[in-house]
Amino acid sequence: MNTQREHELLLTRRHFFGRAATGIGTAALASLLNPNLFAAATAAPGSHGALEALHFAPRAKRVIFLFMSGGPSHIDLFNYKPKLRDYHGQELPASVRMGQRITGMTSGQKSFPCVAPMFQFAQHGQCGAWISELLPRTAQIVDHIAIVNSLNTEAINHDPATTYIQTGHQQPGRPSLGAWLSYGLGSENQNLPAFIVMISQGSGNKTDQPLFSRLWGSGFIPTQHQGVRFRSGDDPVLYLSNPPGIDAATRRRMLDGVGQLNQLAAQSFGDPEINTRIAQYEMAFRMQSSVPELTDFSDEPRHVLDMYGIDDTGADGGFARNCLLARRMVERGVRFVQLMHRGWDQHGNLPKQIRGQCKDTDQPSAALVKDLHARGLLDDTLVVWGGEFGRTVYSQGALTQDNYGRDHHGRCFSLWMAGGGIKGGITYGDTDDHCYNITADPVHIHDFNATILNRLGIDHERLTYRFQGRDFRLTDVHGSAVRGLLA
Repeated sequence: MNTQREHELLLTRRHFFGRAATGIGTAALASLLNPNLFAAATAAPGSHGALEALHFAPRAKRVIFLFMSGGPSHIDLFNYKPKLRDYHGQELPASVRMGQRITGMTSGQKSFPCVAPMFQFAQHGQCGAWISELLPRTAQIVDHIAIVNSLNTEAINHDPATTYIQTGHQQPGRPSLGAWLSYGLGSENQNLPAFIVMISQGSGNKTDQPLFSRLWGSGFIPTQHQGVRFRSGDDPVLYLSNPPGIDAATRRRMLDGVGQLNQLAAQSFGDPEINTRIAQYEMAFRMQSSVPELTDFSDEPRHVLDMYGIDDTGADGGFARNCLLARRMVERGVRFVQLMHRGWDQHGNLPKQIRGQCKDTDQPSAALVKDLHARGLLDDTLVVWGGEFGRTVYSQGALTQDNYGRDHHGRCFSLWMAGGGIKGGITYGDTDDHCYNITADPVHIHDFNATILNRLGIDHERLTYRFQGRDFRLTDVHGSAVRGLLA
């Protein structure tokens, strides 16, 4: 008698399916406990993005972009040119300007007198970087940051310049940097968006340029990758809270019903945006519990709040609170956080306005870098501080003993980067003595964006999206990662 054969014959179809189902249940439970367990082994860690694998080993997992909207004056903050004091009040030489175009706001001026900054500069840190007296807290972190003095852009007006640095193109309609990262890498937190935006109003120019939602939009890639704006107040995200009389169970039943209707519509029409809408409804439901916890600072020690300069007066326009929120967001796996601080467009009354702007941003920006470093997050978090362009060396309007303005200048401007595989304690690029033209190591907007992608393990030429028969990318058909900035 063959006992093995007898046992096989007793295995009926009912027994087979019954025993097989136990394995399916175990797999389902495992997938709920660890959603990433069944992700492809080659996928980017913790992601559900379009990239099946990173192109090389990443140094950064996330980005915080402190965007100074309006164009901070690099001449008064970072790019120290002592010879400018000899040129103060003199006409900008034609040999320096070289016929380059200027905005309509100063094109009619009969005189273009050079203006030396009225603020003192000093060297700081072991690297000896030159920093304006307006940024005493930034001066304390110079050994952690790379100051780039040779950024350049073709745009000379705010909207195209801001659109350019955010989306890689001067015309609206392209995906923003944060949307590209959400699309390519996905999110590390299923209860918060991959891309979050916060806006604060500075104490500088109160009539500064508007910031349109398309600046954090997704362009032609699925809308689930667009930035989600957080606001100040009791409801950081619009329409997230349940209205009076609606509890969580009721909301859940409503979403289930709407989801079923949307699934029927998706099957009928095949529009991928319907699936995006389903996913966004579910994200909003999860955010109802995750956002209140995120924005509650009651667990933050007083010395941390003091380090950022957070008080109850709101004197900084909200930038300090937003910086601390940014740290809390990246701790929770948010991929890209963009803080946009308005008020840097100083065509007139620059000395007074720039003091206020620096008071708003200097302490919180430096505190963010220090806090990330203390928590071991700076190594894999890339922090960027800068605007869409710089300011002219010549005065816009009348030059007086204690007042002047500066027009837009895209030929050269400054920003700084820290953490995330960026070399700290360096000053990269140089300009002429008039701080008007680049003389060494130019960094174009496309190079800047390519460098950010590089630190995240992405080859900027290989993160693409096919639209209307063409493969689009953030850097269009240009750009190279700046090797001199890479640690």
